Amino acid sequence: MLIRRPGLRESQVTDQSAYLNRRLFLAAGAASLLPGPALALNLAGYQKGEAPAGEKPTPLEAVTTYNNFYEFGTDKDEPARSAPGRLKVRPWEVVVEGECAKPGRVALDDIVKPHRLEERIYRMRCVEGWSMVIPWLGVPLGAVLARFEPTAKAKYVHFTTLADPEQMPGIRSRVLDWPYVEGLRLDEATHPLTLLAVGLYGAELPAQNGAPLRLVVPWKYGFKSIKSIVAIRFTETQPRSSWMKANPREYGFYSNVNPGVDHPRWSQATERRIGEFRRRDTLMFNGYGDQVAGLYAGMDLKANF
Repeated sequence: MLIRRPGLRESQVTDQSAYLNRRLFLAAGAASLLPGPALALNLAGYQKGEAPAGEKPTPLEAVTTYNNFYEFGTDKDEPARSAPGRLKVRPWEVVVEGECAKPGRVALDDIVKPHRLEERIYRMRCVEGWSMVIPWLGVPLGAVLARFEPTAKAKYVHFTTLADPEQMPGIRSRVLDWPYVEGLRLDEATHPLTLLAVGLYGAELPAQNGAPLRLVVPWKYGFKSIKSIVAIRFTETQPRSSWMKANPREYGFYSNVNPGVDHPRWSQATERRIGEFRRRDTLMFNGYGDQVAGLYAGMDLKANF
């Protein structure tokens, strides 16, 4: 996810292959590649997914050691070194509030158990220009939100990440205005592709990947897929996300993957798939246009970036 801020090194905002290869080998030796603390979630019997045509999943080692999770540090390998053992994922509750008929404080197990887990193998495109293909495990967000009965006033969904400086050393920095917040329009949140993920590669989410509960919105840049969610709020007005607050000229509310709309400081026309050396063309809506383009019919996608 993102971003070049004063004082950050170039390696934190670009995916130079030499930097990545060196960091992957270092981090792989220092961090567990699979989740540690048990969540007692039943991951057996989930619905298997299929990779997008012509794609194969990014190796687990890369998925779990090359991360943006600024609460645990701004360098790519810092989350894998810092988050495991620090992030306490049990017990975990999510506060649901705002424009809904059934607000409450809900345990993670109670969010997930009423639904059958599904594997979704999605492309993930970072705003920085790199990408992965990740086999997520989770439940459709729309099915979860429906249980809280959003009212007619609910137009948007606002998400908040845990912000605990004792667990998250990056909170002590001023990289962002903590806690990390993100938002979706309600129709985006309830779209069938939108996932609340609790695992990847058939196992529970590692801490560095946003354990125990994160959002996955595959047609948007990765920073929209907020990690370690502790609050969900239905609102009538559009939320102002963390990166919008940090730099509204560069990071808009929608943040749809769009090769025709460059970042102010680099092109979005191509990307580097992690593990590959050659760049590839970036697909409109990250290749999910057939499913999601209708959400934005009539909108100027350059103005609504």
